[in-house]
Amino acid sequence: MARFDKTKRFFAAFARIFVRVVITLGVIGGAGAAVYYGQTMLEDRAAAQPAPEAAPLTAVSVRPLTMEDGYMQTRSFVGQIEPQKTVAISFELAGKLTDITVDEGDEVKAGQLVAAQDVELLDADKSQLTSSREAIEAQLDFALQRVERSEALVERGFASQERLDEAVSNRDELRARIREIDAQLANTEIRLSKSAITAPFDGRVTRRFLDGGEALSPGQAVLEIVETEAPLVRVGVPVSIDPESLSTATLVLNDATFDAEFVPLRPDIDPVTRTRTALYRPTEPIPAAFGQTAEIRIDTNVTMAGPWVPVDSLKEGTRGQWTLLVVDEEDRVRRATALVIYAESDRVYVKGSFPDGTRIIEAGPQRVVPGQQVTTMANVAEG
Repeated sequence: MARFDKTKRFFAAFARIFVRVVITLGVIGGAGAAVYYGQTMLEDRAAAQPAPEAAPLTAVSVRPLTMEDGYMQTRSFVGQIEPQKTVAISFELAGKLTDITVDEGDEVKAGQLVAAQDVELLDADKSQLTSSREAIEAQLDFALQRVERSEALVERGFASQERLDEAVSNRDELRARIREIDAQLANTEIRLSKSAITAPFDGRVTRRFLDGGEALSPGQAVLEIVETEAPLVRVGVPVSIDPESLSTATLVLNDATFDAEFVPLRPDIDPVTRTRTALYRPTEPIPAAFGQTAEIRIDTNVTMAGPWVPVDSLKEGTRGQWTLLVVDEEDRVRRATALVIYAESDRVYVKGSFPDGTRIIEAGPQRVVPGQQVTTMANVAEG
């Protein structure tokens, strides 16, 4: 009896497990059928919808590269405008300054009187020397007559040769004294001429050191005058620069350009800037003040094969390199490395391994990637 009850309990437990398994399998089967049915419906609906159109190709603007034999390099140097001549006016001799006829900023002409010294003492010396000369000339006239009389008396035997010699000696002494006075008068005239200063050239007074009435020592500066015609532009250039490349230049001043003539390069080196000094002379009048800065532009022809490309066509690559995006014959974007040789405001001269006629994307290279199929602006226009 106990054995029968055990068997009965076993079959009851088995039946419960079997029912659970059947129910679970039924639920799983129903879920699978529902998923399959839903997927089938979605596929049918998707198949019923029309296929979307392919995205249009990106349009890019391209330009063919033109290889050049070289480029014109423009180098700029900042310089200073200065007068060609600057002189500090002074008296050679000591004296009292009586008059200055010009002031700072005044224009002067060559030979114009600008300053004068007191000449009262010199005039007195000149008057005294003139009077002494007149007195000696009167004595000389008497000496000449005495010589003539002595010569006549000697010829007739009424006078000795010694008397004639004394008369001749006296005459010669008076003549020598006149020559001495003439030399003193010439010296006085020179001192009088040096008591007045005239402008050595056409120019303008930049400084006035004295006001008048001062006792001057020799060489003491009175005025400073600069030549306003044909100013010079002084610039410092590198020691390594070729002097022949400096022969032609353009002067840029206040956004205006002027032709400039090259003055020979100075042979020394500036100890402060370690540059050589080049001087340029404008070939026409320029509206500038001395001390004003100006720019000298020098064009040099550099021989090196390569093309010009727009600045917007360059794209920064790895390790500081620059790249260009080119379009091949299949209108696919390719990458080309470019070495920038020289740059201007809107274009650069590059060197790279691309043949003449290569089509580059001239603007907006960031809109596409290498390998992408594109359409060029020419193809769009033709369509």
